Amino acid sequence: MAIADGSAPAGSAHAHAAVGVVVVAAGSGTRLGHHEPKAFVSIAGRTMLERSLDAVFALSEPAAVVVVAPASHLDSAERIVLRAAAAARDHVRVVVGGRTRQQSVAAGLEALGDEIDIVLVHDAARALQPVEVFDRVIARVRAEAAVSGAGVVPALPVVDTIARRDAAGRVIEPVDRSDLAAVQTPQGFPLARYRAAIAEATADHSDDANVYSAAGHPVVVVEGDARGFKVTTPWDLRRAEQLLGADRPTLRTGIGIDVHAYDESRPLWLGGLYWPGEPGLAGHSDADAISHAVCDALLSAAGLGDIGSRFGVDDPRFAEARGEVFLRETLALVRDAGFEVVNVSVQLVAKGPRFAPRRSEVEALLSRLLDAPVSVAATTTDGLGFTGRGEGVAAVATALLHS
Repeated sequence: MAIADGSAPAGSAHAHAAVGVVVVAAGSGTRLGHHEPKAFVSIAGRTMLERSLDAVFALSEPAAVVVVAPASHLDSAERIVLRAAAAARDHVRVVVGGRTRQQSVAAGLEALGDEIDIVLVHDAARALQPVEVFDRVIARVRAEAAVSGAGVVPALPVVDTIARRDAAGRVIEPVDRSDLAAVQTPQGFPLARYRAAIAEATADHSDDANVYSAAGHPVVVVEGDARGFKVTTPWDLRRAEQLLGADRPTLRTGIGIDVHAYDESRPLWLGGLYWPGEPGLAGHSDADAISHAVCDALLSAAGLGDIGSRFGVDDPRFAEARGEVFLRETLALVRDAGFEVVNVSVQLVAKGPRFAPRRSEVEALLSRLLDAPVSVAATTTDGLGFTGRGEGVAAVATALLHS
């Protein structure tokens, strides 16, 4: 993608060209670690899609808006749009995206009316990009319309040292970063030219400016904004939440519950320990209800789903796995998301085994594994329910994290 820079030329006759905005919200977000598509993951209580629309509806002029969403979340996208659009809802459409980003953008372009002259394509994952960047892109596309018909991308200078490496990971040579730019969205184009470019594309591109450049059109740069970073990983999500809630406490709580039936044919593993002479628990792994409840509580507090989604029964790596394995893996996920464990508390509800003699042993092991205090208590239900009848055990855990 060739990118030029320089001052914008004088205003043109297209100063009042109608604007359309395509917000791409169809990505899966696998690297973010959520089951929800990325745009439907919340940042400080509101979805990325809703936050990205804040800037769109704060534009200094009205715009036609198309949200491209996965088929599975079409209804959710429409509800979000209704909340965010308010009086502008007559100018918003929600359409289903394609298999690739380029196909999703094409679907969004098709939904724009012929009266639109300028299109902005924006990733919902850049949910904090301020409206000033949108306005800069629109102004520059208009200014370039009568001169070169250039596409416009917001960008930031690259501040890290960059090096070129070979397949073995050896550094070959440094790269002059003064010629480099970190490109963001929204990216703006004359709509007719961009429609033709994407229709004629012979390769699938992950960036809109690459599509436009491949068709032989120039692309120029305007100043981006550091807040326009793309939320891709759990760490990015934490960064976004901290930017939005710098004055809020950085503590997060979670709860986890696990239940297993007794199985006389299996050994009992509970709280990371082996309990000889006691009936075991039924399950895909060692069915350690205490360890599993702790994992669920930690994942819940970090916003990372649950043990079933992270270590499913269809994963052969965890067949017969000990609770220690799940705890170590969960702690790694929590730390990757930018959190540390403050403390964990567990309540075991069971008729057996007799827990008190080994309580301190369980607490010491779990505290060592999580590098944080863990307290465990046990109770019965006076003969009530499945635990009272001796059919199985239940464990309830709470976790406190800080970032």
